[in-house]
Amino acid sequence: MHGGALAGWLLMALCAVSAASCLLRARTGTPQERGTARSEALMGFGMAAMALPTAVLTPPEWAWTVYAAVFGAAALRALRPARRGSHHLHHLVGSLAMVYMAVAMAPGAGGAGGHAGHGAAAGGAGGIPLLTGALLVYFALYVLRSAGHLIPAGTAVASFAGGSAEGVVRGGASGAAGGAAGGRAELTRACRLTMGIAMFAMLLTL
Repeated sequence: MHGGALAGWLLMALCAVSAASCLLRARTGTPQERGTARSEALMGFGMAAMALPTAVLTPPEWAWTVYAAVFGAAALRALRPARRGSHHLHHLVGSLAMVYMAVAMAPGAGGAGGHAGHGAAAGGAGGIPLLTGALLVYFALYVLRSAGHLIPAGTAVASFAGGSAEGVVRGGASGAAGGAAGGRAELTRACRLTMGIAMFAMLLTL
């Protein structure tokens, strides 16, 4: 990654922590929620592996083929559910972006080849500029949208603080019941926001 090994380490840690959080979410919830969490964990661990600085481990040439095959299969799996909801569509786009990065960073691609966690040759990164730019715009908008969904929580607290005593009494019971669900939803949004930022950062290296 442009910026040295420190940036690669930070990106790797960010993706690994997000993926671990997704694995914890995969232990509870509906079958569909668990499946989504496992898919997000796969994405996070794959991004963490791509971001690993080469000072620690230089991936063999066949590793990029494995990345492309794994996330190509993930994209095919997300193809049908993508018709039912925006998040499934986002997962499809993310999987395809991972395939694209694996192909672009493979040795010999675009005359360079590289690794998201270490310095690329100046002016020699692989990838198609127009496609890379489109993906950057998509993930930038996704990050802004996801961040916006986390903001209203503060607004709800402010309106609650200004409510009547009766509202506080009534809200206590429902707040206790919905606290766990609300916390899980916020954790899920934060995890997706984090991986969106990481994906944007990795695309910048192409």
